Amino acid sequence: MLVIGIAGGTGSGKSTVVRKIIESLPADEVTVIPQDCYYKDNHHIPLEERLKMNYDEPASIDWPLLTDHLRKLKEGQCVEMPTYDFLTCARMKETIPLHPTEVVVVEGILVLTSREIRDLLDVKVFVDAEADERLIRVIKRDCVERGRTPQMVIDRYLETLKPMHELYIEPSKRFADLIVPQGGNNAVAIKLLTDYIRSLL
Repeated sequence: MLVIGIAGGTGSGKSTVVRKIIESLPADEVTVIPQDCYYKDNHHIPLEERLKMNYDEPASIDWPLLTDHLRKLKEGQCVEMPTYDFLTCARMKETIPLHPTEVVVVEGILVLTSREIRDLLDVKVFVDAEADERLIRVIKRDCVERGRTPQMVIDRYLETLKPMHELYIEPSKRFADLIVPQGGNNAVAIKLLTDYIRSLL
């Protein structure tokens, strides 16, 4: 099993890189584990407080559970991945069964901030993009998919996303084996990555 970690700022193009990795390999050989599924279960906290919580810092992630699931998959065991409701900011009852596959991709902004997770990764990738490009993508995504106004997105960017990126995400770049500049638009870097993955299988 080959375990790949893909990190990078919000709106950097991580999902595009993951999609192109999936497209380059047989469908039944890749399992994708989104870091966002492993937010801590905060259902015991009132909704009003949950909505104000910082979800862009390492403390928001249930690292022990994600680490345990990765270890079990590497040992050939199946796991039940949690699901998360971003409207209520709480873990849902439903889980998603994951089976060991040839390639496991762990994707999320904070993936490279955890030493325990890094120790389980065979390949560490950081998807990089200019701050203004990331902000534009986040505005487009959040306005269309999450019903936010451009001003709401900009306020959140200035109050949370930008400072957390500078504090946690950008410094984690130094742990990467490969940095993909220009995000998901860098066809050459993505091809090099996918060719390297195939060579290891």
